[in-house]
Amino acid sequence: MGIYEELKERGLIAQVTDEEEIKQLINNGGARFYIGFDPTADSLHVGHFMALCLMKRLQMAGNKPVVLLGGGTGHVGDPSGRTDMRSMLTTETIQKNCDCFKKQMERFIEFGEDKAIIVNNADWLLSLNYVDLLRDVGACFSVNNMLRAECYKQRMEKGLSFLEFNYMIMQAYDFWHLNEKYGCNMQFGGDDQWSNMLAGTELIRKKSGKDAYAMTITLLLNSEGKKMGKTAKGAVWLDENKTPPYDFYQYWRNVDDADVMKCIKMLTFIPMQAIKDMEEWDASRINEKKEILAYELTKLVHGEDKAAVAQSQAKAAFGGGGNLPEKNVKVDTPTIIAVLVAAGICSSNGEARRLIQQGGVSINDGKVTDINAPVKNGDVIHKGKKIHIKVNLL
Repeated sequence: MGIYEELKERGLIAQVTDEEEIKQLINNGGARFYIGFDPTADSLHVGHFMALCLMKRLQMAGNKPVVLLGGGTGHVGDPSGRTDMRSMLTTETIQKNCDCFKKQMERFIEFGEDKAIIVNNADWLLSLNYVDLLRDVGACFSVNNMLRAECYKQRMEKGLSFLEFNYMIMQAYDFWHLNEKYGCNMQFGGDDQWSNMLAGTELIRKKSGKDAYAMTITLLLNSEGKKMGKTAKGAVWLDENKTPPYDFYQYWRNVDDADVMKCIKMLTFIPMQAIKDMEEWDASRINEKKEILAYELTKLVHGEDKAAVAQSQAKAAFGGGGNLPEKNVKVDTPTIIAVLVAAGICSSNGEARRLIQQGGVSINDGKVTDINAPVKNGDVIHKGKKIHIKVNLL
């Protein structure tokens, strides 16, 4: 089985421009492909994780990745999948976020001579002359066709700024520039990017007369992909200072039963035959599948040692032995509300009080009903079914 066939079997491919040509290129290691990452935060999150895993798979099959950091497009903001305009970022913030992205990507992609390269579209977009761009590139675009694009149609009722309207042109220009300078012949992205990607392939064909291809990957867990990795408190980050390995493990350990095998196929590097065997397991083994998923993905992001610790902590939380995550807490009076806030389990006294009143807090094995319940050193506090922390009172 070639890598293209494997991607299809794993459910990763949503749509392609020229299937036979794309299949031949990537199966023979002939793709010089790029995926773009706009630096909207100081860490990648699991919404980027799928793209990184795809790049790793293709690189392992002999293809050459180009990681494109959106230092230029980050000044504009992609309207795809959004109902409002992004907050404007400063140049300094964008550069800081790009630097953070680079460090995290090195865990997944092998950079170096004749391997993967990393580029920043600020290097060419920020120096463009506007009139030259209009004459050279703008003439290749039909406004009628652009307005039919899904990424714009969904914004028309609530308002689409002219700034965001230019995003498609900028992304298309990126592909053309990468094709001219680095021989990049293929673009990958989420299926919400299809209109922008088609614009890039058409620009190359019109301006250069060269073949260029686009492939979108199926976005995980939901049709838009923008909700992926979101929790009640925000995104699930790849930076362990923002989402600790235990929390990252727990996120995957608690995915919906219906999504477990989909995640295993799309995100892990478990061989397909082993995955097919897992699909035949009895339904009673669903938790075993979730543990495999959580461990494999935590190992990919944080390394084997931290994945093992996170798995041990998770098992301890559910009575299966191992060591729970611990939190040092300093409070004047160690009552449950004060400890919940000091430990970062709740953001305020009001949230802690409501959580207790709703029956969402336990100490050791007992449900907390008294908002003034005392907490002793070494007690284990449970918030619902997902957060379990051993408290060390200072």
